[in-house]
Amino acid sequence: IGAIASATAFALPDGDREPRTIEISMRYSRFEPATIEVEPGETVRFVVRNADPIDHEFILGDRAVQRAHEHGTEAYHPPRPGEMSVAPLETAVTTYTFPDAPGTLILGCHLPGHYAYGMRADVRIG
Repeated sequence: IGAIASATAFALPDGDREPRTIEISMRYSRFEPATIEVEPGETVRFVVRNADPIDHEFILGDRAVQRAHEHGTEAYHPPRPGEMSVAPLETAVTTYTFPDAPGTLILGCHLPGHYAYGMRADVRIG
C-alpha cells in the first residue's frame, strides 16, 4: 500500500496561501504515493518525476476523464492543469485546484497498456 502524500502550505503576507507541493514519482509504471489526500478547494503544486526510461502521463480527473483519455488519440499532453506528459527521466510541474466538494479523483497514465497495468492512484478530496 502506497504512502499518503503530505506537505506544508505557507501563509503569504496578503493572507493568500502558497500552494502545497506534493511530489509524485513515476517508477516501474506506478505512481508513488498510490494515495493522495487533499482538502476541498485546495490548490496543489505537483512536482512529478519520471524515473523510468519511457514516457508517462499525469492525468488527474474523475472516471469520465480517465475513460476519455484511455480511448482518446492525444499522444502528447501539453502542460495544463491536471494533465501533462512527462518524458523519460525528466521532471514536470503542474498546479491543480480541487473541487470544493469531498470526493475521489483518479491519477492515471494512458499510454498504451499503462492504465491496464495499474498505473493509477487515488486522490481523496476531504
